[in-house]
Amino acid sequence: MIESLALRIATHIKSTIPDHPASVAVLKHSLSIVLNVLFIVCLTLSAALITDKVNEVSLMLVMFAILRQMTGGIHLKTGIGCVLVTSFACTVLSFITLSYNLSIWATILSIVLIFIYAPSRIEKQSRIPKRYYPLLKILAVILVGTNLIFASSILAISFLTQSITLIRR
Repeated sequence: MIESLALRIATHIKSTIPDHPASVAVLKHSLSIVLNVLFIVCLTLSAALITDKVNEVSLMLVMFAILRQMTGGIHLKTGIGCVLVTSFACTVLSFITLSYNLSIWATILSIVLIFIYAPSRIEKQSRIPKRYYPLLKILAVILVGTNLIFASSILAISFLTQSITLIRR
């Protein structure tokens, strides 16, 4: 669905501006990413409005996305699958509240998973050269480590969820 919509938009752009330097394939890929994010945010925030969890879901989406850019993680086969799984997970996880101790332990587990697995599956998803991967890992550990100060339940859940996506079978 997302891919076909992106293709239709890319084709329209290219027919409207035939001299544009980007090919239809490049436009489609870029538009797929933008549409994917747009649908995730819209669907998840719509659910958050209904469930009265806008603050929790907003924080979860932002921090999950930032950590994901640094560490990578599993990719689903379709854009719509990504939208549905991410939106469902953020909505459900926004209802979980961890105690102080569980927040700390979830944060520590996230740091361990990042040390072991990050970055994971970003070679074909990012233009970041491999020489910067150790820096990404350090930045991710620092980001997640800040939650040892805040002990935020929603951050611990968001970080742990993203960290689990790093594990390869």
